[in-house]
Amino acid sequence: MNILITIIAAIVGLIVLLLIIALFIKKETVIEREVIINKSKPEVFEYIKHIKNQDKYSKWNMTDPNMKKEYKGTDGAVGFVYSWDSENKNVGKGEQEIKNISEGEKIEMELRFVKPFVGVSDTSMATQSISEKQTKVKWGFKSKSKYPMNLMSAMMEGMLSKDLEIGLNNLKNNLEK
Repeated sequence: MNILITIIAAIVGLIVLLLIIALFIKKETVIEREVIINKSKPEVFEYIKHIKNQDKYSKWNMTDPNMKKEYKGTDGAVGFVYSWDSENKNVGKGEQEIKNISEGEKIEMELRFVKPFVGVSDTSMATQSISEKQTKVKWGFKSKSKYPMNLMSAMMEGMLSKDLEIGLNNLKNNLEK
């Protein structure tokens, strides 16, 4: 009986400790990764502003080639919505909408997740000319988490950073072929 009480006390203590830690963890996650692509800025921007092209470089899109996809609107234009639904828990269900385009500079999108969790995040891709034939692409991700779910932010940040880097490297390889 004493062992059971000790185990329960340890579990309760761990939960209380995690809840206290969550009080001090930021509630907003901001991740940015970048890559330099040996192509002109207009070529790169024209490619990244079309969401359907993410099937060729985004790690998430490539995780489940059998996921159901739906499109509404004109790809590469504000208001375009790409929806996905996958049985793969690493892909889940949700949609991505183009919210703003600064032509040749930046595309801003809203991600709306349905499963495995509900949430809304902002993402963007920006281009910067390094030279006539070199372009820096910056892929950014921003989300907010309420207490105590913000405890997951640090873990998510590491996973998302790696996935953005994979996607940017795929993008670079595709465009430089």
